[in-house]
Amino acid sequence: MRFVRATVFVAMAAVAAPVRAQQPAPAPPLPAVTDSADVKSLDGIMHAIYDVISGDSTQARNWDRFRSLFTPGARLVPTGQRPGGAVGARVLTPDEYVERATPGFRRQGFFEREVARRAETYGPIVHLFSTYESRHAASDAQPFVRGINSFQLYNDGARWYIVTIFWWGETATTPIPARYLTSESH
Repeated sequence: MRFVRATVFVAMAAVAAPVRAQQPAPAPPLPAVTDSADVKSLDGIMHAIYDVISGDSTQARNWDRFRSLFTPGARLVPTGQRPGGAVGARVLTPDEYVERATPGFRRQGFFEREVARRAETYGPIVHLFSTYESRHAASDAQPFVRGINSFQLYNDGARWYIVTIFWWGETATTPIPARYLTSESH
């Protein structure tokens, strides 16, 4: 009888162990805010995200400020046309974006600014189409690229967080429609 009880206990423990292993991990801590004005309003967080990535090649970016704008698990998703013509997307964490962008920012200035915004809001979530222009120098007359950043954000009652930035740069075959060159909110 002891053998049967021991066998049943071992079998139950073996079944229970994988169940315990599947419990979700605790959520990572929210990033520390480097400037509360950055996350107090939708305008504030949008200004901050463009400001923090912009600067000349000798200007170090404040990557702690950058990271503080995102919720844990956030993603940045650049899209583009591959040499064979297919469209591809690369999914990056904020840290992976920092790693990929830093060498380019050190080689050449990069200044990006929002020129128009369209927003859809429901409860605490917002989806924005943010039309941007990028220049190598703040004084450049013409941007070297324009495009649309698709932002998903939420407000937890105390501050704004970026969940996703998904973007496409304008091409000859995908010009930015006129409706995305003027701001409008819903």
